[in-house]
Amino acid sequence: MTRGNQRELARAKNMKKSGKKAAAEQESNKGLTLEQRKERDAQRMREKQLKKQQDAMEGKKQSEK
Repeated sequence: MTRGNQRELARAKNMKKSGKKAAAEQESNKGLTLEQRKERDAQRMREKQLKKQQDAMEGKKQSEK
């Protein structure tokens, strides 16, 4: 029996998957240690949370008027 194009599809899928870079290899992470990346990401998340809280407070103030 023949497998049709299943082998070709699997080969293409594997090439696509292996083409992605690991987190440490990405351009934005170049030259940073794992700890530095974690600290940078945590700071960004804190900033996003603060902005979301501020937006929520502004929404409450506007709805009270």
